[in-house]
Amino acid sequence: MENNPNAKLLRIFIGESEKIGYETLYETIVFEAKKNGLSGATVTRGIMGFGANSKIHTAKLLEISSDLPIIIEIVDDEEKIRTFTKIVEQLFEEAKSGGLITLEKAEVIRYKAGKKS
Repeated sequence: MENNPNAKLLRIFIGESEKIGYETLYETIVFEAKKNGLSGATVTRGIMGFGANSKIHTAKLLEISSDLPIIIEIVDDEEKIRTFTKIVEQLFEEAKSGGLITLEKAEVIRYKAGKKS
């Protein structure tokens, strides 16, 4: 992906425990993004949150939660993102998962691999 003032940021919010078969949904989404040629993906684990069911998920010391919030972020050209969003929705259906998908404007200022010696 070139520097792009009209890129899109796809954000996917799910629970950590969501699965398709034996694989976590967030891993499946990242591997699908790579397979579909997207520029990259980042998964972030939240320490607290709630979603459509209003159930609080937290990582407090006395409470061990196996369903912390997960955010997957992907930036790419709008056409690639919109095509991939349909795949994500199919994965949500397959996993019988709830969640949130958002799309925002993003300006790519730099996208370049590092040079390691």
